[in-house]
Amino acid sequence: MPRLDAPRARSLADDLRGRSDDELVALLVARPDLARPAPTDITALAARSGTRASTQRALEGLDTAHLQVLEALLATGSPADVDQAATWLGTDRGSGSGSNSQTLVEILSRLESLALVWRSADRITVARTVAELLGPRPGGLGPSLATLRGTTRDALATPASLDAVLAEAPEAARAVLDRLTWSSGVVARQPSGQPSGAAGQALDWLTDRGLLHPHGEGELVLPREVALHLRGGRLLQDVALHPPQVALTTRSATVVDLAAGGAAGELLGLVDETATRWGERPPRVLRAGGLAVRDLRALASTLDLPVERVAFVVEVAHAAGLLADDGALDPVWAPTPAYDDWLQQSPPARWAVLADAWLRSTRAAHLVGSPAERGGSPINALSSDAHWPPVRGLRQDVLADLAQLPAWSAPTVDGLVERMRWRRPLRRVADLEEVVEAVVREAEWLGVTGRGALGAAGRTLVASTPPDVGSAAEAMHAHLPAPVEEILLQADLTAVAPGRVEGALARLLRLAADVESRGGATVHRFTEASVRRALDAGWTAEQLLDALAEASSTPVPQPLTYLVNDVTRRHGQLRVAAAASYVRSEDPVTLDAILAAPALAPLRLRRIAPTVLVSPVSGVVLLATLRDHGLAPAAETADGVVAVPAGSARRTPPRRRPPASTLTSVVDRPYAENLVALLRAGQAGVDARADGDPSQGGTDPAVVLGVLREAVADRRPVRLSHVGPDGGATTLLFHPRRVEGGRVYGTAGTSNVERILTLHRITGVSEA
Repeated sequence: MPRLDAPRARSLADDLRGRSDDELVALLVARPDLARPAPTDITALAARSGTRASTQRALEGLDTAHLQVLEALLATGSPADVDQAATWLGTDRGSGSGSNSQTLVEILSRLESLALVWRSADRITVARTVAELLGPRPGGLGPSLATLRGTTRDALATPASLDAVLAEAPEAARAVLDRLTWSSGVVARQPSGQPSGAAGQALDWLTDRGLLHPHGEGELVLPREVALHLRGGRLLQDVALHPPQVALTTRSATVVDLAAGGAAGELLGLVDETATRWGERPPRVLRAGGLAVRDLRALASTLDLPVERVAFVVEVAHAAGLLADDGALDPVWAPTPAYDDWLQQSPPARWAVLADAWLRSTRAAHLVGSPAERGGSPINALSSDAHWPPVRGLRQDVLADLAQLPAWSAPTVDGLVERMRWRRPLRRVADLEEVVEAVVREAEWLGVTGRGALGAAGRTLVASTPPDVGSAAEAMHAHLPAPVEEILLQADLTAVAPGRVEGALARLLRLAADVESRGGATVHRFTEASVRRALDAGWTAEQLLDALAEASSTPVPQPLTYLVNDVTRRHGQLRVAAAASYVRSEDPVTLDAILAAPALAPLRLRRIAPTVLVSPVSGVVLLATLRDHGLAPAAETADGVVAVPAGSARRTPPRRRPPASTLTSVVDRPYAENLVALLRAGQAGVDARADGDPSQGGTDPAVVLGVLREAVADRRPVRLSHVGPDGGATTLLFHPRRVEGGRVYGTAGTSNVERILTLHRITGVSEA
């Protein structure tokens, strides 16, 4: 709450020095950029909080309600008239607040805690940098009549007299006033010497009666009193101190959490399957970085999912450190050692790792496939062009909005966009509708939301900064479907998995079958190619059929048995080795067909025996080429034994994972408490030095600049230490008049001769 008993302060620095430790801690937590790097004392903290960059960041974090209150405070003057501001906003300082609204008192308290306003006794003053950033005409109000004319005209002194003048206004003059009332209140003056048309006559009529007044070069301005009268005593056309109400669809908690849990379980399977396939056949890294479009589409075909969703899967896995560039001379994308550690965790913990990585990531998966800003070529997944830092804050804002809505309620995307515009009006985001829709869609795929509403695990995840992944994993545990341990083998050569499969069963299905469709149950289809894939990995027909029989709750269908035995009978008729390489077969007719095939001519095969062909190409190339042409050769070792390929153990080299980026440069409470203690000690040292030498009050460049700007605005002197060209330091009582271009202009002592001091030569400054 605002400190009504605050001591009388002359500046923001004075105000901060008078705040309690808890209030300073709250400031550092709310504005973490003030704490990194750590300031040396409270004066330095005040100077840093008043810089344009820090203030701009704080303003961008404010919603419309806070910005409108700031505008109203600035419009009343300095120090601000809070009661007048409340009247202009159509509220009062003592109004109550509901669960989704903030009273004026609460808003003022928040602004004070952020050091955007400061208090001196019972007066509130808006920080000077805030006024500079929000512009010279808060609320669109122009100068007052007293400023424009030196005194008010009797004809405009009261509302009654204004009404009388307005009643006589011609229609054209009234139209001009209507256009100016809620705009900037400025119109171009008619050039002298030119004939006046209807518009010019209307401007002349308004100027003659004081409703418009010359201001600046070639401009007419609507005086403040006239503008407020035309606005009916309101400052803003649309006062929005509360978030906009949006249409909601209320769902049951069970439906939301079951949908979220199902999506989370599906994501775990997709990441696992992607990593496994990339461990077997890692795709190459493009020369410019990223994943080739053909590789992304191939993965999408394998996973039977749209390309945009597969892009999200690989981006999340990459953000979690599970997939990475292996850094080789010819680099590929492959699983990392962290993926193996991830597999050892419980399913809820694995989900929490992915969700936390998504929240912290600055990568925007929705940009994949869209034209890049430079060159116009499509953006590739995992490329640098998909790096877009604003998306991190937008995710947090969208989820925060969902958390503020009634539990288990789902808003429309349009409603969320409207609330986002209210929440962060100073953050200009092109295509905000597209970005919000993408965030909502990704939250659904991730399992943070279910059926458009925030689930229990998602609500726990966004309840704190940084996210509490441990609590989120516990919340997801009850809703994540348990993996199935049995499948249903069917006579149409399919296997139905009525849920998520993991471990040995998942590896078996991935090896011996292809995914045909996904959904509540995943359908896997057995084909000649998929069975051959299992045989190539070293399985025998008996082993494969026994494993399927053990995994199925139904007997192995006869068509599947026939398929496995038939592929096995033809598998290995051809055998390949690297001598350079050779092909041998007990069937000379098969070798005759190979020699006669024009498509195999590049292999330069020749017969050296009725059952043996040789080739100058490597065995790996020969084996792959024969398979590509519909044959089913098996690799063999030099002693004639069928070679079993090594398992899919491709991993990136172990490397130190960079620290996870956070939603902001987070400052937690323990760190802030320690820093406040250091600031108090540093300020005590500054005060002690200042007692003996006032010029030693502040040496930080930001402090020097901040103190000088405050002194210019308040028209008060400072004591500073300045190093001359000869290297000697001089202590001056300096009256600064302006600070610009790295210099401060003013007078020293009682002299009226202007002196110009360069800022980098000022080694210390303190208030006089």
